[in-house]
Amino acid sequence: MNRLAIFDCDGTLVDSGATIVRAVAETFQHHGLAVPTPRECRRVIGLSLGEAMRSLVPEASGEKHALLTETYKANFLQARIEGRVEEPLFDGIAELLDALEAGGWLLAVATGKSDRGLGHCLACHGWATRFASLQTGDRHPSKPHPSMALQAMADAGAAPETTVVIGDTSYDMGMARASGATGIGAGWGYHDEGELLAAGAIAVAMEPREVIGLLPPAKDKLYG
Repeated sequence: MNRLAIFDCDGTLVDSGATIVRAVAETFQHHGLAVPTPRECRRVIGLSLGEAMRSLVPEASGEKHALLTETYKANFLQARIEGRVEEPLFDGIAELLDALEAGGWLLAVATGKSDRGLGHCLACHGWATRFASLQTGDRHPSKPHPSMALQAMADAGAAPETTVVIGDTSYDMGMARASGATGIGAGWGYHDEGELLAAGAIAVAMEPREVIGLLPPAKDKLYG
């Protein structure tokens, strides 16, 4: 079986928090709602958009959640057109991906972003074709459901025993646990170390270069 490293995007590969917080604020202002704090916004990064809106406004109706979701999408698209979207790579991420590939790992992304949003983000960094599998909130239930991870494994010819999930939220670690993969917390992102460990991470890397030392050892019967 192939070895597969599945990465979350927002908060793990790229630092998009400021852009997301701004888009949420514009969305809530448009609908005359109290704007969530930046901390509240960062708490839901990693969920699919509809689930994030349900978490931010649990008392609202399903129709209202749908309206908020569509307004957010429009605001984010307008920000991208105006050049206001900031999704810089976290320091050390490019080097981590290089090291994993050099070690024979295949790479994948599992994110609550839309197909379009992920495509724009990866293209911006010249990574449009780097990953063996790209799974988004457009085609799957929200994390921590295992659907995205399981599909990435199927695409890459990997098994749960040969797969790691690297992500910055408890939702990522929940997805890893539900799919049978190994979860490694990205401590440079938006949830704290304790939350990641409680959600099932075997360990938390505080910066990308620490991930390599936390990878489970290869086993001949699994990795060939």
